[in-house]
Amino acid sequence: MSSPKDADRDDEGASPLAGALRSVRDSALAFTYDGDRSSQDHVSGKPQRRDLVLGDEDPRDAALTERVDTEQVEWRGKIFDVDRLRVTLPDGRPAIRDVVRHPGAVAIVALTEDGRICLVRQYRAALGRVTVEIPAGKLSPGEDPLDCASRELLEETGFRARNIAFLTTIATSAGFADELIHIYMATDLSLDHSSPDADEFINVDLVSLPEFVDAVLDGRIEDAKTVIGALICDAVSRRLAPDAETASE
Repeated sequence: MSSPKDADRDDEGASPLAGALRSVRDSALAFTYDGDRSSQDHVSGKPQRRDLVLGDEDPRDAALTERVDTEQVEWRGKIFDVDRLRVTLPDGRPAIRDVVRHPGAVAIVALTEDGRICLVRQYRAALGRVTVEIPAGKLSPGEDPLDCASRELLEETGFRARNIAFLTTIATSAGFADELIHIYMATDLSLDHSSPDADEFINVDLVSLPEFVDAVLDGRIEDAKTVIGALICDAVSRRLAPDAETASE
């Protein structure tokens, strides 16, 4: 006959408390190499003056790679999951990486005919306040990012775009998440009816491009995708400026 204490044990014969303690120890181990430098015995590669070489295109990058030994889902959420990876570091030591698995998203820099940028105002529970951002949304499984950009722009702002062009893709938090956001520019806009998700409450602003860029450069807008969108707009406008001047002569 099993005792009450036995009833508290899990399928592997260890108590839930013991399992929790193991999880805490594992989590502490995952951060050992960030905080405890007592056994650190390697240095970074020497700085080199060179042309730009992207990741995994330098032969030396092979010596930086971590081998993933196991991966399991620790938590499933509505928008993303959290996986725990047990890896082997380049020097052979084990480590743990907790990684957010996200399906990806799109963001849209929507430019009106009179040079205004479409921005959405939305309460963000993670920050506890309203933020000002470019329209964006999560990719559905198997959805083409271009189709998603058109859908999200219409749902959040009510605008349809006759022209949508790809700008860039950003990794939002490469240190712990695999989320990629594909950023597009939308032009030749016409206003239709918005249809935000049931849990989305949004106000829409149309702001001049110079004011938008200045707000980013002054640090008054901190949302990453919005910052990138503004800087790309600024860079493109500056590159086009000499051509515009030449055409006017």
